[in-house]
Amino acid sequence: MRAELIKRNLKKEFNGWWIISIVGAVVILLPILVIFSSIVQEPNENWLHIRQYLLKNYVTNTILLVVMTAILTAILGVTLAWLIAAYDFPLKRFFRWGLMLPLSIPTFIAAYTYRTMLGYTGVVQSTLRNHFDYQMNPELLTVSGIGGAVFIFTLFLFPYVYMITRAFLENQSTSYIENARLLGRGPFAVFFRIVLPLSRPAIIGGVVLVIYEVLGDYGVTSLLGIHTISTAIFQTWFGMYDVDSAMRLAAWLMVIIVGMFLFERLLRQRRRYHVSNKSRPLVPVKLTGMAGIAAFMYCGIVFLIGFLIPFVQLIAWAKMTFHKVWDTSFFTLLYQTVYVAVISTMIILILAVVVANVCRSHSSLSFILSKCVTSGYSIPGPIIAIGVLAMFIALDKWLAPLYSSMGLGKAPLILSLSLVMLIVGYCIRFMATGFNAIEVGFEKVGTKYTEASRMLGLGKTRTFFKVDLPLIKGSIISGFILTFVEICKELPLALLLRPFNFETLATKTYQYANDEQIHEASISSLLIIAISIVSVIIIQMIGKKVKQ
Repeated sequence: MRAELIKRNLKKEFNGWWIISIVGAVVILLPILVIFSSIVQEPNENWLHIRQYLLKNYVTNTILLVVMTAILTAILGVTLAWLIAAYDFPLKRFFRWGLMLPLSIPTFIAAYTYRTMLGYTGVVQSTLRNHFDYQMNPELLTVSGIGGAVFIFTLFLFPYVYMITRAFLENQSTSYIENARLLGRGPFAVFFRIVLPLSRPAIIGGVVLVIYEVLGDYGVTSLLGIHTISTAIFQTWFGMYDVDSAMRLAAWLMVIIVGMFLFERLLRQRRRYHVSNKSRPLVPVKLTGMAGIAAFMYCGIVFLIGFLIPFVQLIAWAKMTFHKVWDTSFFTLLYQTVYVAVISTMIILILAVVVANVCRSHSSLSFILSKCVTSGYSIPGPIIAIGVLAMFIALDKWLAPLYSSMGLGKAPLILSLSLVMLIVGYCIRFMATGFNAIEVGFEKVGTKYTEASRMLGLGKTRTFFKVDLPLIKGSIISGFILTFVEICKELPLALLLRPFNFETLATKTYQYANDEQIHEASISSLLIIAISIVSVIIIQMIGKKVKQ
């Protein structure tokens, strides 16, 4: 009886919540479909030139970067996660959260910092020459090319693998590891024969996030002079002013992403992984003597190189240029960043709340809807930017008669040159961040209060505002902050979709670095890092709440 009453109420209100959710999903998927439609269009001369002379190099460099970074981040992230989860050594509690801090430094900021520090005129080589009278080959420490990019990506993206794998090992692998130890297996045998096979889903989950970041990167590859598909999209767009060829390059990048996804599925085949919800936390083994010192040194070196050294260097540069950069124009820059981030975040959370509430029904349609809405996070920023631009240009052409009747010209580009385009790009890219936070909140609350409200005769909308909204308020706040931080850090989307004379902290930092004004870039970089550290703290808080 109760189920029938709830189903009748759902059918009555289908046209409200569901229509908003479906429209949102269509808007998110439309740029992706536009990208794939470019494959069947007639190619122009620029594309024929790119395909014949340049495409092979772009694809080769992209795959090389992805494979090398994936392997190294997996090694670094998994070994650190295993040390923190399974052993006790000096300063372990500090390193447990400190090893997440490299993620707070955007990779393009890390790239220009290390490139300058380790260059011929940088602090390292200058100190060796002036204070120790040691002359060395300048190329030995130069951060450039694919090797330099892999170094940066590995050091500042490994926390993705580290966090996911550590959480899995601490909570889900206890019985297997303890049984192996009781059977006399040594630490290496336990690690290679138990931990690695058991943690494969967690490791792959972290590595996939790293791959998405590498494929969508523009800052590191452009600063270090590497020709990848992402940099080619920018060069084709801004250099040749050829949107059609840029769309084809974006389609190629999507092919690589889909190919890697299918390859992982092929490797997995029919394997299934199941863990018990009743698993108790792993009891760490205390390391003494040289083993404890070695563990401390390993974690300490990664923390120093991955966070502390570049952070201190940025502070030193900021002191040198504070009086020059910190003026009224900088406050305008800060206002523009906060303004566009707040508007985008509010739109994201409103749609995320609607879709997450609809998806509580756990039907096949709601499952598909949730996957469509969150698909933007797995797509690199340049691809989304190209799709959004093509969509808005088509929309402006469709609205041309209206513009003409308003006296704006025969075929003006109104929406394509506005802030609306950038906001839509942000919403597509970061919808998953807000949606996942709201979904977790709904899962924690459950459905008993909602069902009780519906049984008392309240509709879906009134139930949401009177019952559900107060219960998920914490999740909404967390989702807002996390999404806001991600938008402030985003570089490729902002570079490609921003209106003329509109800068954010990320674009201004990149502009300074690209113009070799390294010291001037430090203040905006520190602000981005400060905002990012808030994200790390929130992740920690969410993790503690989940455990409780």
